[in-house]
Amino acid sequence: MKSVVITGASTGIGWAAAKLLLDRGFRVFGSVRKRADAERLKAEFGTNFTPLLFDVTDEAAVLAAAREVRATLNGETLAGLVNNAGIAVAGPVLELSADEFRRQMDVNVIGPIIATQAFGPLLGSDPSLKGAKGRIVMISSVAGKNGNPLMSAYSASKHAVEGLSESLRREMMLFGIDVIIVAPGAVKTPIWGKAEEVDISPYKNSPFFPPLERIRKFMLHLGEIGLPPEKIAETIAEALTSAHPKVRYQVAPDPIRHLVTSVLPKRTVDRIIAKRLGLMPPKLA
Repeated sequence: MKSVVITGASTGIGWAAAKLLLDRGFRVFGSVRKRADAERLKAEFGTNFTPLLFDVTDEAAVLAAAREVRATLNGETLAGLVNNAGIAVAGPVLELSADEFRRQMDVNVIGPIIATQAFGPLLGSDPSLKGAKGRIVMISSVAGKNGNPLMSAYSASKHAVEGLSESLRREMMLFGIDVIIVAPGAVKTPIWGKAEEVDISPYKNSPFFPPLERIRKFMLHLGEIGLPPEKIAETIAEALTSAHPKVRYQVAPDPIRHLVTSVLPKRTVDRIIAKRLGLMPPKLA
């Protein structure tokens, strides 16, 4: 039985990927931060699912989980690591605290690095293990190729994931371990639904307050019109099992819009976004 580790398995893309892979005969180890979620997933998924209790930023806890997985594998390799856990922090660069930027980077960039270092040997860089070499799937975003205003921390983190993945893929060629990016657009997951909970009151006296209100409404809208997480789960499964996987899969509900914005001159795209969010200077608005 092939085994995979998925970080951030309690909801959304991680939950959907765990369910799909279990249905296809995999054994899944899924990370959660709360014991209640571990118990819930055990009940939902059954005996082939093993919850791993850790926060991706807690290196000691991740390493302890990797030892647990190694013991269960009993000398066999891990078929896949899906670096999925992530958060989205909103705010303008001029006013978002360095601590919030740090939190965004810790979860979305340092977290995957910690997980990759902990579970990478189990994918086959450890020569003592038997079995086929595994793969690493990095969950990026369409924001990994575009910079969204007022979502600078999130966009920066996903740009970092793209660069990290490109470098890592070339490094892991030494061991025959592939690294594949899955970059979703809007998905119906809690990461967007939580926009309603984002407190923008600290920006009440900021010129960015009206645009922040607009982008929060837009994020909620994305959560409503986005792809079902099961669609992203199918792409993750393809990345893990295809004989000839792509290096990057972009899965968005509106591919034409993303194509157009990638072709148009950057200054034109700037003006379109600025007008929509109210970011134009007063004399030009």
